[in-house]
Amino acid sequence: MSPPGPADTPGEPATVRAAGGPAVLKVLVTGGFGVGKTTAIGAVSEIEPVSTEEYLTHHSAATDSLDGVEAKHRTTVAFDFGRISFQEPVPIELMLFGTPGQDRFMDLWDDLARGAVGIVVLADTRRLESSFDAVTFCERTRLPFVVAVNQFDHAHRYPLAAIRQAFALTPHVPVVTCDAREATSVAAVLIHLVDHALSLLSASSPSTCLDV
Repeated sequence: MSPPGPADTPGEPATVRAAGGPAVLKVLVTGGFGVGKTTAIGAVSEIEPVSTEEYLTHHSAATDSLDGVEAKHRTTVAFDFGRISFQEPVPIELMLFGTPGQDRFMDLWDDLARGAVGIVVLADTRRLESSFDAVTFCERTRLPFVVAVNQFDHAHRYPLAAIRQAFALTPHVPVVTCDAREATSVAAVLIHLVDHALSLLSASSPSTCLDV
């Protein structure tokens, strides 16, 4: 099944349903450089994920700081794509689009966000500031979003309330933890996002809901 086409604005989620088939929703996965976006999509995708990674070279050292992610050798330069389906509580398919993390690619984020039901912002507690722009982007698009703290090995575990405060999030924005390497963990974040997005849609327009 093809992914949903773009909506007229980023705030209008696109839904596609084949006859008797699951609803199809688009989800954006974003965050700073090296927070685990490609890893998360690869871990949860039921298909071979599409990736547009290139090797990091010394030419990019001035713009792509490896502080805290010294083991990183590749970076996304366009987008990642994967797909995951759920049968409960209702049949849905999520089309996952991962953004590049660097500031110079942010013009692409608006295009990737078109038609999305919501956004997952991945964060790394060792470098929370790398995902500040992603949160600002979500607030500007007015799309529902959740902040998912990727629990890297040896990274300090902060209370979620402290993460919320660091990002200056409003109370209705969920903050959760995850392990981007684990499919079940990433899937739980995605379900949390969809539940959050549908609850906001229902609250804002009780007579309108997505066909899921």
